[in-house]
Amino acid sequence: MLKKILIGISILIGIGILVFIGWSLMIVSAFGGFDKDYSVSDLKQNFVKNKTEIYELKRYFNEIVPKNRFVEIEFEDDNTLVRFGIKALDSTAGNPNEPMFLDWDLKTNTTKMDSLIEPMGWTRETLKILKEKLDKADCIQIESGEPVKIGFKRSGMGMYSFNVFDQPITDDLIEQYNDSCTYILVNKRLVLEYGGGAIGSQCFYNME
Repeated sequence: MLKKILIGISILIGIGILVFIGWSLMIVSAFGGFDKDYSVSDLKQNFVKNKTEIYELKRYFNEIVPKNRFVEIEFEDDNTLVRFGIKALDSTAGNPNEPMFLDWDLKTNTTKMDSLIEPMGWTRETLKILKEKLDKADCIQIESGEPVKIGFKRSGMGMYSFNVFDQPITDDLIEQYNDSCTYILVNKRLVLEYGGGAIGSQCFYNME
């Protein structure tokens, strides 16, 4: 009888250990524990390396996004969007007071996707070209606006990005875009950014 009790206790302890390990691995993964953390130098080097392709990506995105809409899009692979968001900026594109439409894990080759992009004049071919330009720039995400924000890589829930300005930022914005945490000012047309998501650190791990 005692032997059976000990065996039962051992089994319960074993299950508990496995559950704890699994939970720990999940938390570590969410914080980027299994992904590469990029330094400020890494981002600077990658921008210089892919500068031509990044500016071509920016030019194309500005060309295809209507002036009366804000759009953000992140690709997982050729046929899947991690997230897609769109918002009217004035009454000609809808109600600007409505919250932004945002959805996750969308397949690009579906009628649902067609219905979301058709009002902007986009097609599946538009998405294909955009993905190709992101790949050439070695990036995964892009948001319209001033600046255009181009997502370089994720680490867990965090995202490393390039903020690429059309016009040099004014002196009164330099402090905002150079806080030595979320933002690193490279020059008046380029600001590096790291956002840790809902639960991660909001600062660069390596400032060098």
